Amino acid sequence: MFLLKSYVYIFTEKLKNQAESYIFLSVKFSNCNGKRKVQYESSEPADFKVDEDGMVYAVRSFPLSSEQAKFLIYAQDKETQEKWQVAVKLSLKPTLPEDTVKESPEIEEIVFPRQLSKHSGHLQRQKRDWVIPPINLPENSRGPFPQELVRIRSDRDKNLSLRYSVTGPGADQPPTGIFIINPISGQLSVTKPLDRELIARFHLRAHAVDINGNQVENPIDIVINVIDMNDNRPEFLHQVWNGTVPEGSKPGTYVMTVTAIDADDPNTLNGMLRYRILSQAPSTPSPNMFTINNETGDIITVAAGLDREKVQQYTLIIQATDTEGNPTYGLSNTATAVITVTDVNDNPPEFTAMTFYGEVPENRVDVIVANLTVTDKDQPHTPAWNAVYRISGGDPTGRFAIQTDPNSNDGLVTVVKPIDFETNRMFVLTVAAENQVPLAKGIQHPPQSTATVSVTVIDVNENPYFAPNPKIIRQEEGLHAGTMLTTFTAQDPDRYMQQNIRYTKLSDPANWLKIDPVNGQITTIALLDRESPNVKNNIYNATFLASDNGIPPMSGTGTLQIYLLDINDNAPQVLPQEAETCETPDPNSINITALDYDIDPNAGPFAFDLPLSPVTIKRNWTITRLNGDFAQLNLKIKFLEAGIYEVPIIITDSGNPPKSNISILRVKVCQCDSNGDCTDVDRIVGAGLGTGAIIAILLCIIILLILVLMFVVWMKRRDKERQAKQLLIDPEDDVRDNILKYDEEGGGEEDQDYDLSQLQQPDTVEPDAIKPVGIRRLDERPIHAEPQYPVRSAAPHPGDIGDFINEGLKAADNDPTAPPYDSLLVFDYEGSGSTAGSLSSLNSSSSGGEQDYDYLNDWGPRFKKLADMYGGGDD
Repeated sequence: MFLLKSYVYIFTEKLKNQAESYIFLSVKFSNCNGKRKVQYESSEPADFKVDEDGMVYAVRSFPLSSEQAKFLIYAQDKETQEKWQVAVKLSLKPTLPEDTVKESPEIEEIVFPRQLSKHSGHLQRQKRDWVIPPINLPENSRGPFPQELVRIRSDRDKNLSLRYSVTGPGADQPPTGIFIINPISGQLSVTKPLDRELIARFHLRAHAVDINGNQVENPIDIVINVIDMNDNRPEFLHQVWNGTVPEGSKPGTYVMTVTAIDADDPNTLNGMLRYRILSQAPSTPSPNMFTINNETGDIITVAAGLDREKVQQYTLIIQATDTEGNPTYGLSNTATAVITVTDVNDNPPEFTAMTFYGEVPENRVDVIVANLTVTDKDQPHTPAWNAVYRISGGDPTGRFAIQTDPNSNDGLVTVVKPIDFETNRMFVLTVAAENQVPLAKGIQHPPQSTATVSVTVIDVNENPYFAPNPKIIRQEEGLHAGTMLTTFTAQDPDRYMQQNIRYTKLSDPANWLKIDPVNGQITTIALLDRESPNVKNNIYNATFLASDNGIPPMSGTGTLQIYLLDINDNAPQVLPQEAETCETPDPNSINITALDYDIDPNAGPFAFDLPLSPVTIKRNWTITRLNGDFAQLNLKIKFLEAGIYEVPIIITDSGNPPKSNISILRVKVCQCDSNGDCTDVDRIVGAGLGTGAIIAILLCIIILLILVLMFVVWMKRRDKERQAKQLLIDPEDDVRDNILKYDEEGGGEEDQDYDLSQLQQPDTVEPDAIKPVGIRRLDERPIHAEPQYPVRSAAPHPGDIGDFINEGLKAADNDPTAPPYDSLLVFDYEGSGSTAGSLSSLNSSSSGGEQDYDYLNDWGPRFKKLADMYGGGDD
């Protein structure tokens, strides 16, 4: 049953306008066993709300009239679903004069429980500890602050001076300062608004001590519940939700789920959300194609007619509202749900034409004959759109195949086997097209579409072919030139073309054959030899070419294989051709065999014998036949002097008629040790060098000659380069100053071979009288008589150029008639032949009047100034 502190709650006129979250009363439910789990509900949830602990408070602010306000409170057992109810009446009491004197509504007191005490030496039983109910405090209170909550008091405060304090989170622990207590009066107050979303419950402990700090009472626990207010809007986890639904889905098909959360208490109306669809776009074929479960947020279809080919996407605006969806008092928020209609195979492919045409040249493969086009309304590049083609008729031999173009979805008819125009000139194919996946259930269309493909074969010029190829004939070797062997002809597959075929020889390794270009007769032009290296396994291969005169001309090859039958045309030879034995018959003997290029029956068994002449052969040697292929040669005499002996041996084969040959066996007779091994240093090698050694010597000589020739060529080229660096001047003007190579260092003794007389007396070396007429430098002046200077005495030829220079300086210093610097300019001497003289003497007073400078007028404008100064006579 219900236990209420008061069934009728009376308000004063001061509280006529009831504030939001104001707590009226507390209800409790009591039953026999006390273990029932009860859920409370109000009959007026828009105005009043009952918390889990039975606290009844106002949900909103509203005015109270003079009449009583009535509402019901329900209690329901969560397990048995049993339900009880109680009525609550609220009335307004007029304010009395004495009430105005009183302070604000009384504050509830919390008294420390009485402890155990001794009385007459016996412990008295203490009353059961009080159960202090939790303090319910709404969040977001507007104050004023500090707001008094309860007064804590001890019944010992009558005899003692006590001090009160509280501890715990919200008091002296973070977050500190939310709750404070008056240490004298014990008044507990809150200092600021609370936020349930941050802290939903505070656990404090109240203490009472005397003025000395001694504990007077045991601490008591105070629980403060923060009552939730609807101060948070619902928030969707995503602002845009994406979902899919197949087209053609039946009503009730699940699409997606949207979810919103509310930071308010989920166990109260403030956190209970409800969903609904505000709008749908587009609104075809019905404005209500979807619905949403208002509690879970599941979106399902409610109408048929989803067709991707008409509407590919729907956009829904979803609203979530708290207070169980109350549109008046609930807070709401919206999100967008985008639903994509996915494709199913509800449209088969359809050919765009009933008949397709194509053509292909004969004998061509991997050629696209025709393009088959289809239309499909399903989503492109999906299994419901991709077409698969097959040939259902008209191609019994499998010469065609159809591949699907992945981009265009066209069918490509391709030739996979060669087609012969002479056999088939046209094909009529029946083809079918269907999707990769079967059609969806309930679709009335046929699953495939059919069409006809007409393929025309084009005749082309084909290669002639030999039949049989290769052609094998059997002939005895030894056939002479001019023998007709066979006729090897080719056939032209083009029966509807009138063409001629001509034959030529393509390959004939031994050049034994020829072919008639018209009729293909093959005739020998040389002797056929089975033992030729061009014959492998008794077979000789020759290749011939057949060419027609079509457009374009075509050709084919054929191989003629001649199996040559052996005749006895090769005599046997002894093998090995060289051997060695001891001077005495024992302990050595020589085993020999025969080599015959013929085959059975023209080869072994062989007969071995020694000739009658010279007589020394049979006197010194004896031969014994071991079997049909081997014989043994031994000394017949007791001792034969060491040396090289040529022993002729007669070998006869088994051919019909047999063929004999005298073959020479070179035998070296040597001294042997006790084991029968030769002890001579010389081996059985013929006098002179072998072929390999001679070739090696010749190669060395050739390489040496090439190296000598390269050295000579290099020397000549080096001399030419040296000559090219010399100055191109007259032999008379060639002095050492002009041919020095300044880019060479340490030239050796060649640089010391100077004619120092050129530096001492140049005028005495090359007089003008001996210079040929017509050889003159371009910068020479016309020939005139040179001025006569006093001639210095010739200095003796010094052995060192330094001595020569010193002598020249001394001569110039001691000669008063010498022009200045003339002796020093000897080092810049460029040869004789210039009649201009020294320019350093142009202003000389001793020789100015004795020279004629009229020739300066002939030297051009550059010498005009000099001509004006020195030419023209006295003026």
